Amino acid sequence: MSVRKLKPVTPAQRFRVVNGFDAITTDKPEKSLLAPNKRSGGRNNKGKMTARHIGGGHKKRYRIIDFKRNKFDVSAEVKSIEYDPNRSAFIALVEYTDGEKRYIIAPNGLKVGQHVISGESATPEIGNALLLSNIPLGTIISCIELSPGKGASIARSAGSFAQLMAREGKFATVKLPSGETRMILVNCSAVIGAVSNSDHQLLVSGKAGRSRWLGRRPRTRPVAMNPVDHPMGGGEGRASGGHPRSRNGIPAKGYRTRSKTKSSNKFIIERRKK
Repeated sequence: MSVRKLKPVTPAQRFRVVNGFDAITTDKPEKSLLAPNKRSGGRNNKGKMTARHIGGGHKKRYRIIDFKRNKFDVSAEVKSIEYDPNRSAFIALVEYTDGEKRYIIAPNGLKVGQHVISGESATPEIGNALLLSNIPLGTIISCIELSPGKGASIARSAGSFAQLMAREGKFATVKLPSGETRMILVNCSAVIGAVSNSDHQLLVSGKAGRSRWLGRRPRTRPVAMNPVDHPMGGGEGRASGGHPRSRNGIPAKGYRTRSKTKSSNKFIIERRKK
């Protein structure tokens, strides 16, 4: 994977950094795995705006991703690595020996023609899905379940990965991308390897219009608002805005909003870094 810097033929392209898309092998998605993706524009069922800065953007179709990897002990061949407009990671089209096709999140280093498998018979190789009880300690993993059979919910975005640190009883200790160390049940599954498209963090859009293509509308700085609109608004001249906080008054930059009585607190060994 690589990134490309464009020639500054326009002011917007002077700073633009785009993905090289070296890993992508096709631009035609599998039709049977597409679903409509209706957009709300930030409006609820009454047409009232309930989420700001959403609207417009290019039309997209959803790719149905197999986060559960629940076709056990059946080998699948990687047919293509594809771009997915709904996520930062690349996806891989795999075809099982019985002819069924599915999309999975593509791990870094997965190649077309490679075979992946999930279940008890799987070996700890790139792209295979195993239970945490069967993965060697120290292994880099991604697409981790939090509840057995629920499907991957952790480390799914581009370039993210976690590390299996230890196992004790029915829990495994995993160091997550955020820096948090927590316990996860050993009968939860995970995929071997880091998620693809690690260069995603290096991209530079170059112009405001590209945010509009992605469905993001402009955001007004709170300091530029009136006191009636935001706690940081108002003041004579260019006032600094005071203590940074959200529109409904919750402090930003370090204020902890996690509930002290949350049931999963007991599974967190070390909190994420500030």
